[in-house]
Parts: sequence; C-alpha cells; structure tokens
Amino acid sequence: MFDLPTDLPADLVPLSWLIGVWEGTGIIDYTVGDTRYSGEFAHRVSFVADGGQLRYAADAWFLEGAGEEQTKTPLVSEVGFWRLARPAGPHDPGPGLLPATAPAVVRTADDVEALRNAEGGFDIEVLLAHSDGVSELYLGQVRGPRIDLGTDHVARTASAKAYAAASRMYGLVDGHLLWAWDIAALGQELGSHASARLARAE
Repeated sequence: MFDLPTDLPADLVPLSWLIGVWEGTGIIDYTVGDTRYSGEFAHRVSFVADGGQLRYAADAWFLEGAGEEQTKTPLVSEVGFWRLARPAGPHDPGPGLLPATAPAVVRTADDVEALRNAEGGFDIEVLLAHSDGVSELYLGQVRGPRIDLGTDHVARTASAKAYAAASRMYGLVDGHLLWAWDIAALGQELGSHASARLARAE
C-alpha cells in the first residue's frame, strides 16, 4: 500500500502514482545490421517529489548467468525531471539561478484541472540526461495511470553514439510499473528496444 504525502503540490497529483522507488527486470531486444542485442537486465527507478516536479533517476545492469554465477554489468544511467506542461510565470524561479520576481503561488486542484487537454489528460514535459552523453526532451501526456512520451529534441556530445529519437510508455498495472522504450539509434529507424516490469521497493 502506498500513501501519498499529505503536502503533495497540486501540480504533482496527476503524476503521483509514479512516486517511489521501483525495482525489477526487463528485456532488451534491438537489432543493428547483423548484430542483435538481447538479454535480461535489472532496473531500479526512483521518482521523488521536488517542488512542483518529479526528480527522476534510473540505473540498469545487464544480467548474465544465474544464481551465484550471475553477473551484473552496469548499463547507461539516467537522471532528469518530469512535470506538467504549463507556462512559467513571474512566481517561478529561473532561468539559471535567477529568483522569482513575484511571491510564490500555491496552486490548487482547480488550477491543475484547467490544464486538462482535449483528450482528457495532462500534457507533460520530461527532461532526461544519460550517462553516455545523450540528453532528451520528451513531450507527451498522462491520462490516469498511463503516460505516453515522444522526443521533441535530442542532443548528444561529440563522443556519444548515434541516437536520433525515442518514445516511451509507462503504465501502472496491478500495482506494477510497466514501461516500454523504443529508440532510433545507430542508424536504425524507430523500433522496439527494451521493456520492463517493476515492483514498488520503497
């Protein structure tokens, strides 16, 4: 049983089912030319309320063998922020370290409800940075216990591998966090890459 914090900002209510630490395993299956990347991986994901947004972190390990012989090889890690899409105003800090120019505003459930889109969900923005030099801006929506995202922009360092676009889906099913991640990487079109089923650990 998961109890929501009583002081949760209204902006986070549509995303509140994500809050916590999730652990489990998933499957990688992606083909590039004659090379097929496949196998099982362990995944740990955390979503922490941080003001009006969620702070995100994820680590993964490729699994080989079984039992005491099993090895875990670190894969790419991610950090980032998830939030409802709404225009920044004078009561919001930034850009950079610039402070807000108006007193903080306590947003209400009615304020958030006014952000509901024509499909009955809420538009969201997700900023992610990968440990391999890739950064992504996702746009999408949350509708109840489901989130659909697609990259609006991808940036990568000069030393990063080719990575052009991605889409992700998250869903809460029978108390588990299920996700799927499609990528366009290493010269390939957008296609299935990885999926996982995670249970709440904290």
